[in-house]
Amino acid sequence: MKKVFLSFVFTFLSIVAFAQGTWDVDPMHSSVNFNIKHMGISFVQGRFDKFEGKIASSGANLDNADLSFAISVSTINTGVNMRDRHLISEDFFDVAKYPVIEFKSSSVTKDKNNNYIVKGKLTMKGVEKEISAPVTFGGIIKNKDGKEVMGIQTKFTVNRLDYGIKYDPSGAGIAKDVEVMAYFELVKQ
Repeated sequence: MKKVFLSFVFTFLSIVAFAQGTWDVDPMHSSVNFNIKHMGISFVQGRFDKFEGKIASSGANLDNADLSFAISVSTINTGVNMRDRHLISEDFFDVAKYPVIEFKSSSVTKDKNNNYIVKGKLTMKGVEKEISAPVTFGGIIKNKDGKEVMGIQTKFTVNRLDYGIKYDPSGAGIAKDVEVMAYFELVKQ
């Protein structure tokens, strides 16, 4: 019985040690994307090409984890250079004054379906607002180099007007709501 108990304790400690620590976003295997309705009939999709993020976790999942992410707004990419230049201007993101979008979690909880709900402060264009986003935890594995890797993803909506992005405030040409999709692979440090 003592051997079984010691085996259980060793296995449990190995699992906890396997996951806990600090995890940094691997930009080669991650993306931050958005989708916004245009003219009420179609969508414009885009992404941000430079971002970073970190998760501090004490276990083999996101329970009680701290998440923080930062996006370089000047790297917005919709595939149309003229539109991208307009988006970083004062009409939209005003990158000269507000070069970064930031998120810092305040709580991480599980919902009734065992998915995570992450709450925290999203700061964009100098405006900080509390948001809540569902996060799917993909798990933890070792990559080909033997490093521990974690996967998460989220999809949520923000109202751009809430963050001072007031170009076309009626939303007739450019919708008010922006759908954000982020896929992160993080490497344990």
